[in-house]
Order: sequence, then C-alpha cells, then structure tokens
Amino acid sequence: MSSSAPLDFPRAAGLLREANDVTLLAHVRPDADALGSALALGRALYLRGATVRVSFAEPAEVPESLRGLDADNLFVPAAEVPPSAGLLVCLDTPSPARLGSLADRVDTTRAAGGEVLVVDHHASNLRYGSVHLVDDTAEATAVLVLALLDEMGVALDEPIARCLYAGLVTDTGGFRRARPSTHHAAARLLEAGVDPDRLAREIVDDHPFAWLPMLSTVLATARLEPEAAQGFGLVHAVVTADVAATVRLEEVEGVVDVIRSTREAEVAVVLKEQAPGEWSVSFRAIGKIDVSQAARTLGGGGHRLAAGCTIHGTAEEGLALVRRALEEAPLLS
Repeated sequence: MSSSAPLDFPRAAGLLREANDVTLLAHVRPDADALGSALALGRALYLRGATVRVSFAEPAEVPESLRGLDADNLFVPAAEVPPSAGLLVCLDTPSPARLGSLADRVDTTRAAGGEVLVVDHHASNLRYGSVHLVDDTAEATAVLVLALLDEMGVALDEPIARCLYAGLVTDTGGFRRARPSTHHAAARLLEAGVDPDRLAREIVDDHPFAWLPMLSTVLATARLEPEAAQGFGLVHAVVTADVAATVRLEEVEGVVDVIRSTREAEVAVVLKEQAPGEWSVSFRAIGKIDVSQAARTLGGGGHRLAAGCTIHGTAEEGLALVRRALEEAPLLS
C-alpha cells in the first residue's frame, strides 16, 4: 500500500488496544464499506471488553440491506452518540462534513483530550484526525481495516469477515476492480466462514418489487450526451423526491450502477433530490476522467472513478454545473 503519508498501523493498533470507550462513525447514508468497516472493527473491540457504539448521522436506522452485518447490536442512533469518547474512529469518511450532524464529535473529542483515528481510502481525505490510516490506492476501507485487525492480532471470525467481505464486494464492483492482494484477502474472509452468495444477495441483489416501477420512471429521464465530458460521453438521470419515496435508500443509491453500463458514455451521473432545490449527485467513470476532481469542484469528493457532491437549484441547473465540472476535470493516464 502507498499513500502521501506513511501508514502507521502500529500506532493505530496501539490506540485501539488501549481504548475502553470507542465511538465508530460512518459517513451519512452509509454503504457496505463504511458500515461494514465500522462494525468489523467495532466487534473486535467489543469482544475485547470495550464499550463500543457504531453510528452515522442519517438515515435514522441501519439500511435494511445492511442490518445483517450488525451481529452484536452495536448501532446506536445519532442522538445517542455522546459528545466525546476516549477514542473516535471515522471510517470511509474523507471530511468531517460527510459525518453530517455528527461532525462536531471530531472537535469535541479532541478538545476533551481524546484521539481521532481516521481510516479511509478516498483521495480527497482532508486528514482531519490526530492519527490517520489513509491510502487512496486501497480499493476499500475494509482493506485497511483488515490490515489493522492483523496488526492488532485479532483472529477473524465469521461476523467480522462478513462485514469486511461486504465492503470488498461492493467497493470493487464485485471484484472487477480488485488487485490480486484483494482477492487473497477475500479468500481469507471466505475461509473464515462467509457465504458469498447469500451475502451478495442480501446487500446487492435483493430488491422489493417497487424497485422495478421506480427504475422504469427514473430511466425514462435518462439522457445521453455524446459530446459532453470532453467528448467521451455523459449519461445522466434524475431521481425526484416523490419517486425516491417509493423505495428504500438502497434502491435510489443503486440507480447509478444501472445507467453506468451505457456503452457510449465514459461518465454516468445521477441527481437525487434530497429536499426542494437540493440534490445529491453520484458520479461514475469508466477510466478516462477523474470524477473525484469534478466532484471536488462542486464541493464534494471521492474516488477517481466514483465520487459525489451536493448541489442546489433545479435539476437542469445542477446538470449545467456537472457538465462544466466534467469539462475541467483532469484525464487519467
């Protein structure tokens, strides 16, 4: 692994071994990598006798598809997260802003004399903690957590392995973007007892029937702009709040994975209405344009091929901002 700063696994492992009260936070609207990483590390600490709580600012409950990862009922609602903890761990979260209403826990923990450990694989990470394990070459935060558990001498059991495998399978696109070392890591998790077919169905392939009419409505808004994105092609779609209300968060977040399969477009973008005039934007690229820089231009961030931001205005105004950001985004070698 490599990063712009050395990865101090021994120091991070030392903090975790000594901690007896730990809060682990994932970003808002957590995916399998964010929540799985938090729950895997949380379980290891819980089994060692620490007081452990895992949380995120929104939504109010664990997404249905991810509930099977919380074997120890470590999740607590955001309102029950104390102002500070002896150790605060922020996972898969490149900036405090991505913690939503829990962002203030970073400053209050440090003000109270506690440590803030940041474990993340986003290129846009602001290194806002006191200790960092940030490596933007890691395919998933789960990769870093597995290495951290190894440094701590934690034996993998099935619940821990299940959480980490969930992060790997989703953030690598079903291992399509995984290096040999990550396939070896996945093999270790399978050897610990993970049922890959069952887990993938629970977190990726299981949808209510309402997903089909929702998808039909959203795909009717899809448009292809072959000359956009520096001539490499852009495909985009819009999910309005009334359409999103018919399904779970998981279905809304998965729309971009459907439209990204468009052959003629290098970049796929989905605008998801969060409130009147407010849109959460998901970017995906195949390999020519760094969409993390496009998202950063609009106040967000992410990975080179998968990123996001929040914009304001009408959907068409938002798309105009997206088009301009993609025209200015650097090309990948």
